[in-house]
Amino acid sequence: MKSYELKKKYIEFFKKNNHKEIVNASLIPENDPTVLFTTAGMHPLVPFLLGEKHPAGKRLVNVQKCIRTGDIDEVGDEFHLTFFEMLGNWSLGEYFKDEMIEMSFDFLINELGLDIERIGISCFKGDKDAAKDLESAKKWEKIGIKKGKIIFLPKSENWWGPAGNTGPCGPDTEMFYYTGEKTPKEFNNEDKKWVEIWNDVFMEYNKNKNGKYEKLKQRNVDTGMGVERTLMTLNGYDNVYEVDTLKPLILKIERLSRKNELRSKRIIVDHLRAATFILNEKIEPSNIEQGYVLRRLIRRAIRHGRLLDIKHRFCSEIVKEIFEVYKSEYKFDERFILEQIGKEEEKFDRALNQGLRVFENEIKNLKNKKLNGEIAFKLFSSYGFPLEMTEELAKEKKLKIDKEKFEEEFEKHRELSRTAAVGKFKSGLADHSIETTRLHTATHLLLQALKEVLKDKSIMQKGSNITHERLRFDFNFSRKLTEGELKKIEQKVNEQIEKKIDVHWEEMSLKKAKEKGISGAFEHKYGEMVKVYFIGDYSKELCAGPHVTNTKELGKFKIVKEESSSAGVRRIKAILGN
Repeated sequence: MKSYELKKKYIEFFKKNNHKEIVNASLIPENDPTVLFTTAGMHPLVPFLLGEKHPAGKRLVNVQKCIRTGDIDEVGDEFHLTFFEMLGNWSLGEYFKDEMIEMSFDFLINELGLDIERIGISCFKGDKDAAKDLESAKKWEKIGIKKGKIIFLPKSENWWGPAGNTGPCGPDTEMFYYTGEKTPKEFNNEDKKWVEIWNDVFMEYNKNKNGKYEKLKQRNVDTGMGVERTLMTLNGYDNVYEVDTLKPLILKIERLSRKNELRSKRIIVDHLRAATFILNEKIEPSNIEQGYVLRRLIRRAIRHGRLLDIKHRFCSEIVKEIFEVYKSEYKFDERFILEQIGKEEEKFDRALNQGLRVFENEIKNLKNKKLNGEIAFKLFSSYGFPLEMTEELAKEKKLKIDKEKFEEEFEKHRELSRTAAVGKFKSGLADHSIETTRLHTATHLLLQALKEVLKDKSIMQKGSNITHERLRFDFNFSRKLTEGELKKIEQKVNEQIEKKIDVHWEEMSLKKAKEKGISGAFEHKYGEMVKVYFIGDYSKELCAGPHVTNTKELGKFKIVKEESSSAGVRRIKAILGN
C-alpha cells in the first residue's frame, strides 16, 4: 500500500462515520509557548479539547505533519523518525470508548484487511489515581479479540497526559500488529515483532493543581496512527525506510555514498526530510528554539555524509528528491529551502575545517598515544565532529580515544538538553492561563494598531509566541519602526483597553468572512466554517482563542522591544501591567 492510499482510506472511513476533515496545521504551534513544534494531530485542537466549540463540529479527522525531537538519538533504527505524518480522529465530548473501539476494529479488519489473530491490545491496568480500564478490555473482547491478546499495562505505557503539571488526561488503549512469521497465541508487548500501529486516548480525567484526578465534564477521544509505521506493517517491511515516501530518498543517498553505513544513510534521509518541512515554515537555522533544532538536523546530516565518504555538498540533491516525493501533496518554497540549506552547508564546512585544526594542535602534545575524551567531546559539541569521525582521525595517527571520558561529558550534555526540554514543556501542552489569555487578546489590538499607525492594511501576523510574562508578535514590514511610531501603537492599544470594549465571537463560513473583509493569520489552516473574534468595531479576526470577554481585563499595554525577526519580518515584544 502507498502512503496516499492509506491516508485516503482513513479520511474516507471517518467521513463515512460523520467526521469532518480539518486541515493539516502548521508545524509551528500558533500561540503556544510550551512546545517548539506540532508533535501530534491533537496539538492544534487543544482549545477545543478544553471546551471551546469547533466550527467543524464534534467529530473531526485529519492527517497532520509532526516533528518530534525527543528520540533524535534513536533515529537510524527501524522505527524512529523526527518528521512523520499522523492520522487522527477526535470526538469533542460526543462518542467515547465503545464507539471508538468499534470504529478502530472496523477500520483495521474490514478496511485494511488485517488478520484478527495478529492484533494485540493493551489497556490501562489502574492505580491509586484511576481505575483499571476494564471497559475498554471488555469491549475489545466482545467484538472478537481473544483474552490472551489483551494485556494491562501501567501509566508509563497506557496513559496520556497531562502534558504539563495539570490538565486533561486519561487512559489509552493501544493496538499492535504481529510482524513475525508464526502467529503467537498470546500478545507480548516486549517482543519487538509486535508493532504499535494505533492509539486511542480517552480523556476522561483532569489533574488539578493539588495532584488529584477528577472526572472531566467534557470527555474527549483523541487517536493517533503513524502513517509510516502503519505502512511498514501493512506491507510486511522490517523498517520504515522501505515505505514509498522514504525509499526513493534512501536510494538517492546510496548512489552518492561510498561506504555502506545503513544507520548514517537513514539519519541523513530522516534529518533532511524534517529540515525541509521546517524550512518550509520559513524558519531559518539559528542558535535558538526552532532554528537551533533545524541547524542541528542539517549539521548532523552533513556529518553522517562525511562518514559515508561523500566528498561534495550533497544536501540539496536529497532535498530536491524530497520535493519530488511530496509534490502532489505539499507546496514547497523551493528557492528559500535550497538557499538556506546551501548557506548552512557552507557554514558547517568552515566549522569542520576549524575543528580539524584543533585536532591537529591537540595531538602535537600527546605523550601516551591517547586522546583526551574531553577534547573528543569538544570536537563533537563545538565543531560538530561525531565520535566516529574523531576515532577515524585518531586511527590514522595511530592514537586511541578515552571513550569513557567522552561518554561522561556526553551524558552531562544530554542531561542539560533534557533539563532544557523539560523547562520548555513544563507549563503544559497549551497554557491557557489568565495571563496568556490576556496577552493573546492584546495581539489582536496590536495588529490593528500596527495597520493604522503604519498606514498599511497588508500587515499580517507572521508568528506569535506567548508566555506568562510577555507576548512576542511577528509581522510583515520592511523597516525598523521609529520611537514615535512605537509610542503611537502603544497609545492606540491602551485607548481600546480603556474603552472597556466587549469581546465576542461569531461562527460563519470562511467565504462569508472574506466577503466581510475579515482575515486571519495562516488562513489556509481553517476549514469551511470559522470563528471570528470581534473586539467591538475595532478589531475582527479569524482565530481559535483563548480571549478575554472585555478589554478592561487587559491592564496597561507596553512595548518593550522592536527588532528584526527575518528578512521582511519585524518582531515586537510587549507586556501587560496592572
